[in-house]
Amino acid sequence: MNRMRLRIAERLKQSQNTAASLTTFNEVDMSSLMQLRKLYKEDVLKKTGVKLGFMSAFSRACVLAMREVPAVNASIEGPNGGDTIVYRDYVDVSVAVATERGLVTPVVRNAETMDLVGIEKAIAELGKKARDNKLTIEDMAGGSFTISNMMYLALTYDHRLLDGREAVVFLVKVKEFIEDPRRMLLG
Repeated sequence: MNRMRLRIAERLKQSQNTAASLTTFNEVDMSSLMQLRKLYKEDVLKKTGVKLGFMSAFSRACVLAMREVPAVNASIEGPNGGDTIVYRDYVDVSVAVATERGLVTPVVRNAETMDLVGIEKAIAELGKKARDNKLTIEDMAGGSFTISNMMYLALTYDHRLLDGREAVVFLVKVKEFIEDPRRMLLG
């Protein structure tokens, strides 16, 4: 394995050994988001040079939902599996990017400071770096939340941090933002 694959494997195994992982699912109607994208993708491309996709909307919806459920973006730290909950005041979103060599998850730093276009631009830049094989370990490290393409809205979380009720509240908030993306403008 190359250095990056070894690091990914190490982090995944570390997470598997320490976290009490659960996954909660929810269905989401994406028709409003698809309509928004259809209406504005050409204008956004013309004005900013950015192709408006869906990952930015999911990222932004998650950032906004984290305001209601901050434990989603928290971590457990400390020796021997940790005993301290650390609530982050930033959101570094790891975004799944497909490359010829497999899936990688570079990090969009400080996503909470960005709008949809800013997030989409950051994703596009990281995607290009990934496809050009120019990602560094630093580009891949430190994500506080990961987003990948799935058929359903799902949240895998550490049950030591979140209860099922909080996970459901988070997913419902994300669902509300995706099903009515205009709400993201108010957040």
